[in-house]
Amino acid sequence: MSFVASNDPPSTTSHLLSCVIVNYRTPHFLIDCLPGLLHELSDLDAQVVIVDNDSQDGSADTLREWVRAHQAGNRVSVLDSGFNGGFSFGNNFGIRAMPAQYYLLLNSDTLIRPGAIHTLLDAAYHHPEAGILSPRLEWPDGTGQESCFRYPSPWSEFSDAAKTGVLDRLLARHTVAMPVQDSIARPEWTSFACVLIRSTVFNEIGLLDEGYFMYFEDVEFCLRTRHAGWDIVHDPAAHVVHLRGGSSPLKEQTRLRRRLPRYFYQSRTRFYRQSAGILGPTVANLMWWLGRLVSGPRQLLGRDDKRPPERQGHDIWTNWLHPLKPWAPPRT
Repeated sequence: MSFVASNDPPSTTSHLLSCVIVNYRTPHFLIDCLPGLLHELSDLDAQVVIVDNDSQDGSADTLREWVRAHQAGNRVSVLDSGFNGGFSFGNNFGIRAMPAQYYLLLNSDTLIRPGAIHTLLDAAYHHPEAGILSPRLEWPDGTGQESCFRYPSPWSEFSDAAKTGVLDRLLARHTVAMPVQDSIARPEWTSFACVLIRSTVFNEIGLLDEGYFMYFEDVEFCLRTRHAGWDIVHDPAAHVVHLRGGSSPLKEQTRLRRRLPRYFYQSRTRFYRQSAGILGPTVANLMWWLGRLVSGPRQLLGRDDKRPPERQGHDIWTNWLHPLKPWAPPRT
């Protein structure tokens, strides 16, 4: 598919597209990602910015050597952020470094299917109301992944904690994850594993909130975007493989019901305060505990599938008294 010229106002920025990828100790994923990405960008006015978030494992040097070996220095820049400030911090660092009309925020653990970027750019042309556009995320075998979502809410907290099929069906419209979409969709928010954002959105509402270290920053940014009058468009005609093997252990820890990282709960509290007001975190937590009144007795009867991650009932109160306290690195 060929890209149609943008219908945005003439831009004074340097490039049509900047691809921003944050690296934290995942150079092996990026080395797999870059060949397909560069092939897709070959006929576009586009640059790739890799931001190394202070990996301290030689990642940046490994990536620079790959760039030199493949003579990709005219397309790819590897920058040192000097600090592991998280997902928002790293992406903002890259966005500021390479002005463009569109930004593709891309996880390091992704593989671009042929035509995906052109499809997203064409979708941006045909949907000028869309400030954010996302592709279909999928596994290497083509099986779709959930990538369209509704906002987290006290009702979704209740349903997630109750872990009961009947309640899930009754509260389906509050379920955060939407089914894999087969046609154009307009979700409340979309996964930032791969997302195309107009620079005009950043100009209007600002960059990603660096008060989040990781998780919920994409939800909050989509919320701000929609409040500013923009749509979010998901186009499943664009395909991107998401290996889900990047810098965060959250999904594996959730599956094994181990204790989740503190930064996840800090982000959760921050989001509920920003999205639902001063009582937002309290109401969400109380609804979670109400759900546990449903699932807890069945867990005691041997239903281990009803068990939440370790210490979750305690950890959801993280930063409860200071919900807008920005993330800060732990003291050493």
